[in-house]
Amino acid sequence: MTMARSPVCCDPEICLAKHLPRDVTRSALGHRRVTMNLDITDHGKWTVRIDEGTVTYRRGGVAHPTSTVRTDAATLGDLLAGRISVADAFLSGALEIRGSMTTVLAIGGTFAPDVELPTRARARETSAYGVHTGYLEAGDPDKRPVVLLHGLGASNSSMLPVLADLASDHRVICPDLPGFGSSAAPAWRYTPEQLHRWLRAFLDAVDARGAALIGHSLGGRVALELALRDPDAVTGLVLVCPAMAFRRRRRLTSLARLLPLDVARLPLAVPPRLLHAGARAGLRALLADPGVVPRHWYEAAADEWELSLRHASRRRALWSALLGLYLDEPFGETGLWDRIAGLEVPALFLWGDRDTLVPARFARHVTSAVPTARSVTLHACGHVPQFERPEITLRLIREQLATTAQRGAVRQRQPMSARRGARRSPHSAGARGRRESTRSNTGRIA
Repeated sequence: MTMARSPVCCDPEICLAKHLPRDVTRSALGHRRVTMNLDITDHGKWTVRIDEGTVTYRRGGVAHPTSTVRTDAATLGDLLAGRISVADAFLSGALEIRGSMTTVLAIGGTFAPDVELPTRARARETSAYGVHTGYLEAGDPDKRPVVLLHGLGASNSSMLPVLADLASDHRVICPDLPGFGSSAAPAWRYTPEQLHRWLRAFLDAVDARGAALIGHSLGGRVALELALRDPDAVTGLVLVCPAMAFRRRRRLTSLARLLPLDVARLPLAVPPRLLHAGARAGLRALLADPGVVPRHWYEAAADEWELSLRHASRRRALWSALLGLYLDEPFGETGLWDRIAGLEVPALFLWGDRDTLVPARFARHVTSAVPTARSVTLHACGHVPQFERPEITLRLIREQLATTAQRGAVRQRQPMSARRGARRSPHSAGARGRRESTRSNTGRIA
């Protein structure tokens, strides 16, 4: 990503005095107490403190801050003046984040509020299905809405490359799923069925019903569930390495059904350093070539993972969501693979040919079940295409959104009764005929 830079380097103290907002009461930070250390190249450390909406700063750092930001003085000046966003700076490598990335994104969203900057992600909050839900919003609020859904164990920051690309011409909404990031962690069973209810309520809460959904891993499975159960809520799908139900018999199903969810509430007997190192190693294993992603991304993502695992309710949510995916029924009346044949919403499935979590062989099963969907396997790619193969991933996403935009326009002109009447059972003779007569659409991109 090419990032516009200011022509001159500025003094951090002058920039902070001139541009740092002093009152963020009306933002998502208005009821929080956080500290952010600024480590500025050749200018030392500074501390920004937010206490119930009041912002102060001083020279020197503090021990155990909520977040730490490392950057240079020019980038700090650009951020404070609204010339670049936190997303821009992080993705370009000009900004490194440790600790809570959620906090840094929220603070960055308050900079230069009068400057139009599409990639600026503003942190917002709402209630959906009774769950306090945090989300990021970027782009023009009058443009077509696109909702981004992150994967298991991640937060909305894992979708930053997609947010930054689409914000120029879309209203981009990126929530933290319940149990993750800045959203609350209710004592649910985190099944795709349960999470789809939250997603439907979230779309209503943010006035985004009829949005295109882009879901990664668990987020892809939740988006697919909503599209199957309420196709009028969605105009299109892009499912990036979506978690799909195992087609073969799972050996530990009976045991998994008996495992208590609250066992995850037990204290973790793992030192923070080992937890962070394990998280970083696990993240690297998700990529076909770990070297293509800068080290600072692994560190930031590992910190988010570690922070989440410190909370018993979030450990339970992670464990429950993992079991929910493992126990996802493949066949039968509630089975995913029998129901997916009735998918009405235009969909693009993206797979990584070296994905160790969601095997690319699912592509042929999707093609057989839903021949009208597009299924593309990315070469030399693991489980996180938005970071590992961003150019081609974003191009394919935009191509699909252009297709679904046409569908959305048609549906807006069509009466609700006509749309419902046009639906057909996935087991009808007409549906079977369409499936049999449509050619395979699985592709591979080098």
